[in-house]
Amino acid sequence: MDKLKMHSPDLSQDNIAKIRQLFPGCVTEAHDEATGAVRLAVDFDQLRQELSDHIVEGPQERYRLDWPGKREALINANAPIAKTLRPNFSESLEFPSTKNLFLEGDNLEVLKLIQQIYLGSVQVIYIDPPYNTGNDFVYRDKFAQGADEYLKVSNQKDSDGNRLLANLSANGRFHSDWLSMIYPRLKVARNLLREDGAIFVSIDDTEVAGLRHMMDEIFGAENFITEIIWEGANKNDARQVGVCHEYVLCYVKDRRATKTSWSVTKEGVEPVLKEVERLRKEHGEDYDASSEELAGWFRAMKATPSFGLRRFRYIDNRGAYKEDDPTAPGGRKFVLKNPKTGETIPLRPNRGWAFDQETFNRLVDEGRISFISPTSIMVRRYLHETDTQTPQSVFYQPARSASERLSTLLGGGYFDYPKDETIIQKFIDMAAGEDAHDAIVMDFFAGSSTTAHAMFLQNALDGRNRRFVMVQFPEQTNESSSARAAGYQNIAQISKERIRRAGKQVLEGEHHPNWNRDVGFRVLKVDTSNMKDVYYRPDELNQADLLDMVDNVKEGRTAEDLLFQVLVDWGVDLTLPIRRETVKGKTVFFVDDNALVACLDHGVTEDLVKELAGGEPLRVVFRDNGFVSDAVKINVEQIFRQLSPTTEVKSI
Repeated sequence: MDKLKMHSPDLSQDNIAKIRQLFPGCVTEAHDEATGAVRLAVDFDQLRQELSDHIVEGPQERYRLDWPGKREALINANAPIAKTLRPNFSESLEFPSTKNLFLEGDNLEVLKLIQQIYLGSVQVIYIDPPYNTGNDFVYRDKFAQGADEYLKVSNQKDSDGNRLLANLSANGRFHSDWLSMIYPRLKVARNLLREDGAIFVSIDDTEVAGLRHMMDEIFGAENFITEIIWEGANKNDARQVGVCHEYVLCYVKDRRATKTSWSVTKEGVEPVLKEVERLRKEHGEDYDASSEELAGWFRAMKATPSFGLRRFRYIDNRGAYKEDDPTAPGGRKFVLKNPKTGETIPLRPNRGWAFDQETFNRLVDEGRISFISPTSIMVRRYLHETDTQTPQSVFYQPARSASERLSTLLGGGYFDYPKDETIIQKFIDMAAGEDAHDAIVMDFFAGSSTTAHAMFLQNALDGRNRRFVMVQFPEQTNESSSARAAGYQNIAQISKERIRRAGKQVLEGEHHPNWNRDVGFRVLKVDTSNMKDVYYRPDELNQADLLDMVDNVKEGRTAEDLLFQVLVDWGVDLTLPIRRETVKGKTVFFVDDNALVACLDHGVTEDLVKELAGGEPLRVVFRDNGFVSDAVKINVEQIFRQLSPTTEVKSI
């Protein structure tokens, strides 16, 4: 019976396997010096020969972004980890039914743990990483360099420690540490995107240039969509020019797979549609009365975005519409007849019709032509058919309004510069719009979980059932902060509370009838593996050690802990429904009915094995030492081959 690996995927080996598919002669087998295991290895001399017409050798100049620590950052992105995700039921909301996830821990570790599960599955990623202020990051990866080490590697100090540059105030370590932090996270995140998926990254002017180069390298310059300008409030520390904007870099996984056009709902549309619906219920088919009252409503909305749609002041059985000129410069020139009266409709000088006679007749039949007189017409354009537009590259939203809304929601101002949920809602609408019924939205620098709030708002608006994956490190709040005074020990606690309150607020408002109203989330936290670490060589083991190793699970770990490590290792969706039953006196977990069946108790009997095999599950897992006897353990695979030959059987 095969055992589960209990560590994240080894990306280096996966990449070598891909090279092997392209160049079989360039991959060989080699012994791992540390473990003695046989691993795939690349024969780089042979690979250079295969690419001899295109390879760039040695110090020859090339266009690329380099910094001290980049190689180590790449190694870190590919290195597997032996950790797990443990469920926390008390901090979750609607754990049994929700499809949303809140993952707590270092985001690089989380991304590695979930990449098998969500490989090529995420539709939208939005992140707002920590801006480079020169301070230390809470994400201190093992390759981060000290100041002296950096200065030597970058040739700013000699081996004796003497400075080689006069001015070190602008040295590259300021940028290198930040680039080394973000690089592996973006590398792994790209693997999670669908082929038509998009990523939006907020950044300020300190690192926008370096980040643009880096994302060109990771995602491909051909997959760059745009650099969005997010205009907010002026900074008070300006000396020459007041910077009043930030940037959002947008890339897609594969531009060829991305739909040709993105759109967003026009500002102010929803209030108009709601008012039209109210008037139609009140006045029925008296469309003149409805139109007259709608025109008055628009006059009262001068200070709102809806006022910009005031031309849609007429109502008929289809909804709100505006009347447009049916002619256009350079349009068709022919004699247009009124199909009801046969009269000729005159054409103004230097104009042409925007349609032919056949199309005109169809529009008349559909009631889309307004006859001002028998010889004067207008075309009806309906709001619900023209309520979207191509998104613009500049967004204006005062930063203060988002801060005020969040402070009101949480009952305190715990974040200085929270992102605006209505802007992120636009990004979700752009890249996971009407076709994305159950798209996954991810934010692995969740902060106050603005992205989760934005997704709730968009789901409530259009009735889609998108689901989120939020990732947040439990960064400690400052001891003297208002957040600590309010009882929040770390940022992750505030983040989860914001999701709870935002979900409740959205549910209490108006929402689309097709929305499934899922505002819950499962909390899973990064922790060390559930399995005991074994550091003994065979000649060092004694009888007591062997007895200790009979149970390879750490003390204090629950059956649910083991189950979720199995889900992670097997690459099974962490939000699937889980049913717990007692079968033959043992606890058995059924994940998505028979997608995975797990019995992690001790004393498993042959009768229980046969009972589970009779259900023909897709996968089944037991404890390696959980069987009542060695004979039962040996017979497990034989029983499944007879009763359920397609079941994959493994142990932990």
